[in-house]
Amino acid sequence: MGDYIKLEVLDSKQNDNNNKNIADGASIPTSKKAIFSIQGMTCSSCVGIIESFVSNCEGVISIQVALLQETAEVRFNPQILSEDDIIEQIETVGFEAKHLQQAENNTVTLLIGGMTCTSCVGIIESFVSGVDGVVDIKVNLAMETARVVYDPDSTGVRDIIKAIEDVGFTAQVPSHDMDQSKNLQHEESERLRKTLILSFMFTLPVFVIGMIPGFGWLFKIYVINNLNFADFIMLLCATPVQFFVGQRFYKNGYKSLKHGGANMDVLVALGTSCAYFYSIMVMLMDLFDTTPPDTTAMGGMKTFFDTSASLITFILLGKYLEIIAKGKTSEAIKKLMSLQATKATLTTIDENGKILEEREIDIDLVQRGDLLKVLPGSKIPTDGIVYQGQSHIDESIITGESLPVSKKKDDKVIGGTVNQKGVLIIKATRVGSETSLSQIIRLVEKAQTERAPIQSLADKVSGYFVPTVISLGFLTFFVWLFAGMSGSIDSYIDSYKTTVFQFALRNAISVIVIACPCALGLATPTAVMVGTGIGAQNGILIKGGSHLETAHKISAVIFDKTGTLTTGKPIVSTTGVFGKSFAKKTFFQLVASAEAASEHPLAGAIVNYAFEVCDVQSTTSPTFFESVTGCGIRATVQNVEIMIGSLKWIMGEGINLHSNPEIVDVPEIEDSVRRLESDGNTVVYVVLNHQICGFIAISDQLKPEARATVTALKKLGIFPWLVTGDNPRTANAIAQQVGITQVFAEVLPSNKSKKVLELKKQGNVVAMVGDGINDSPALAEADVGIAIGAGTDIAIEAADIVLVKSDLRDVITAISLSKTTFQRIRFNYLWATVYNILGIPLAAGILIPFGISIPPMMAGLAMAFSSISVVLSSLHLKTYKKPEIPIIEGSEFESNRIENERQRNLFKKSKIIFEPIINSIQKDSSSNGKIEKISLLASDDMV
Repeated sequence: MGDYIKLEVLDSKQNDNNNKNIADGASIPTSKKAIFSIQGMTCSSCVGIIESFVSNCEGVISIQVALLQETAEVRFNPQILSEDDIIEQIETVGFEAKHLQQAENNTVTLLIGGMTCTSCVGIIESFVSGVDGVVDIKVNLAMETARVVYDPDSTGVRDIIKAIEDVGFTAQVPSHDMDQSKNLQHEESERLRKTLILSFMFTLPVFVIGMIPGFGWLFKIYVINNLNFADFIMLLCATPVQFFVGQRFYKNGYKSLKHGGANMDVLVALGTSCAYFYSIMVMLMDLFDTTPPDTTAMGGMKTFFDTSASLITFILLGKYLEIIAKGKTSEAIKKLMSLQATKATLTTIDENGKILEEREIDIDLVQRGDLLKVLPGSKIPTDGIVYQGQSHIDESIITGESLPVSKKKDDKVIGGTVNQKGVLIIKATRVGSETSLSQIIRLVEKAQTERAPIQSLADKVSGYFVPTVISLGFLTFFVWLFAGMSGSIDSYIDSYKTTVFQFALRNAISVIVIACPCALGLATPTAVMVGTGIGAQNGILIKGGSHLETAHKISAVIFDKTGTLTTGKPIVSTTGVFGKSFAKKTFFQLVASAEAASEHPLAGAIVNYAFEVCDVQSTTSPTFFESVTGCGIRATVQNVEIMIGSLKWIMGEGINLHSNPEIVDVPEIEDSVRRLESDGNTVVYVVLNHQICGFIAISDQLKPEARATVTALKKLGIFPWLVTGDNPRTANAIAQQVGITQVFAEVLPSNKSKKVLELKKQGNVVAMVGDGINDSPALAEADVGIAIGAGTDIAIEAADIVLVKSDLRDVITAISLSKTTFQRIRFNYLWATVYNILGIPLAAGILIPFGISIPPMMAGLAMAFSSISVVLSSLHLKTYKKPEIPIIEGSEFESNRIENERQRNLFKKSKIIFEPIINSIQKDSSSNGKIEKISLLASDDMV
């Protein structure tokens, strides 16, 4: 397969440690997992070769090869073989391999406490990314988490946590308990609630004394010189609020500035400190003022203790309400987490199916192959298959399917779903992090962590926001101060019963505290979190904010045919065997033997037909087999050279219908095949010993929702396309049945991505919808790759959106949800921007000439409300309803489907060599004559 570079083991340090442990007599684990990168794979056949060869090696427990990722995950016994041995085995079959470190070992998700706005996110990411060994960090403000990728040889989790704490935040590694994040949020809200109560207790007296005229007599009682009793009481109450309750603002603000950033805490600390220390200055002036006090007046200069204490209390109130609201945005992921079972009932069953023993074990102790008992009303503990019993299972939380699904022996079950009626014994097939539910949770968590591109603007703005606001605050102060000194605003100052300095300071503080970067920072992540959560609840897994954003711009959708527009369960509809060289049973025994080595869905249909209809009892392993992607297969069975595939490919090999002298009427055959293809059948020809000896027509029932989905796309102004390897006649027939007018036919799997690229170059935002390994390059190339959930793992990995239910109408739902979410994000940004654009000038006093002003306390309330309002706006997405798209009944497609189903039932009883089931052919009297001639080419006694 070509020349390869020297093999290299990347984690040699780990191997050295393993060798040391062995030398020291340490116990060796009986199972180990390793990841290998593999070069040289081109198709699923390569995957099969590697998996088949390596799995037969002694000591290999399991192997999973991912074609698109060019990786293999191998679980093996390290007592029998090493990573180098596995590399050698892979190299033996002609591929290049390298041992990679496991990604799971150098990725950690941390719970972050103390973040308030986008500036906090920037500070953490900027500082932690500078830590030696940190490869990548993504902080999510709404989820209050950080996902850090790091080199374990250079740094560790403790170092990363310390770095986060150094910049003024708390960090914690979540336990495996899925309630840990929920508990941490609850603890933070409780701590903030207690602090808020304490703050309110001290602020209330200050507010009452400073704001309610009925307590003015306290200002007429003097303690020392002109220092009045009211200010003294307010000082005693405001001080603990400023420095005990408000210490979080000082600490976080200081650490923010220390590392070159500035966040909301800086604004709060600066604004309240100005009010508090100005009040201290006034009190000192009164203390040393020996002028006899005027007992008829309310003291001298007014203090701002009520402003500083009230600001801190109102801002804490806003933060508390914000935490509660933000907690609601992650309800979808919490519901998924709560689905995971904590216990399982392990059973031992004899060969007669009788339960000999059962015991309850922790879910973490479940292993593959375990037999687990599930009672009615209990959760399915892990992914598996039904080993014994029959029941209905509620899968709504995973798939969105509202009705319980019937389950019987050998049916697959999903961990976390609920058993409704009967008792089941299931056999565990995937456990722990491998289960569907665990993968969905990880996918949704990762999606909610990823930023949408639109958020980059807010991130840029936040870097300049706080310095700009502080500058505007100082500008406001000096403008009003100079205006007051000039005497041009004496009437305003008199109406507020204050001094010029106090008037200017009051407006400056209002400017500083009303500005809110938090609203901008929360606009996108909260909407993305709610939007992806809604998608998950509806069986649509969106892998991040960027894909959620792009989906609303889709202008063209390319559909794969098999398994996407069709059910992916093809059956043989018509066959033709030419000449007398091979009896029908012998013909299909050879064909089935060749196709049994293929993984293509059509191959499975042919093999099933051979066994069920043609009475083939067994197959013979081919001595030679080759799969030609997009064309067909070659094989040698019992010394017979076999080719099965498209006529175009076979003719390219120099073989045609005229090559077989036993075929007496080539035009008749060609005309009949054209009719079959025009009705949507895929026709493959069979070549035995260099002569075309027959053909097989295969039909794959269209999904009932296919036409309705295409119609809905057109109504949205989105152009649907069909891409398939079938010939133009078959492709156009399928396209016509569902309402698609643009078709890419005879496209090799490797060229599907080129068709996606063609549409992108025309200015389209392209979505690709597919389900198979061959679709994965096109899914990756598309602006939005949409994988059918029933498809292959490789296609799902390559996609940006996964439709768990495999319902094509969810393509419309995904686009609709994207549009709704993006509209909400735009509204959030508009609201946050308008709030700051209008709020800052109002706080600065632009409407004071008209008698309208915003005192600092009201400015603080407004700031708190701005963040809460954005979160509540995002929560409004929870009212989203997926579009109702009824299946189009009575269509030509539906009537054909019903007729085909009826004919299939008759088809199994037929004994003729060429069995037509297509309605249009059967009704044509002339075509019946043609079919009769072909059928008589072989006699019944040859079967």
